[in-house]
Formats: sequence, structure tokens, C-alpha cells
Amino acid sequence: MKYRKKPVVIEAIQWTTDNWLIINAFANTEAYTIERDILRGTLKVATTEGVMTAKKGDWIIKGVKGEFYPCRNDIFEATYEPV
Repeated sequence: MKYRKKPVVIEAIQWTTDNWLIINAFANTEAYTIERDILRGTLKVATTEGVMTAKKGDWIIKGVKGEFYPCRNDIFEATYEPV
């Protein structure tokens, strides 16, 4: 059988390494945290599946249940389009 992903509108911000304040305001909540590693230029994102690393150019996505997770840019562009 074949399946198509349901159309879902999400919120996301691309990590550029100089937009930490915006990402911090967007994704740091009581339930989820994001920490930056200044030396590596990465983010550590606490997800429902454990801590994941976001590199420059990756997207931080807010899921439909309010959870946060990183997504590589190539996957993001293949999956999502602006609304």
C-alpha cells in the first residue's frame, strides 16, 4: 500500500549560528530545552527521543504536539514548503 503524509502546518526556524536568541525564545520551554555549543556552532535539542544535535543550516521544528526536533536542511526542503 502507498500512503501520503497528511498536510500539516508546522513552525520552524533555520539555525544560522547567529540567531540563538530567536531560537532560544522559540524552543526553550519547561518541557523542552535547547543548548548551544559555541565552540562547535551546534545546538543540543532535547527531543521526545533523547538529545539530538543540530548543525548550522538545520531547522528546528515545532511538531504538532508542541515537541521540538532538528531536521537537516535537505530533508526539510524535500518535505516542507512555505505557506
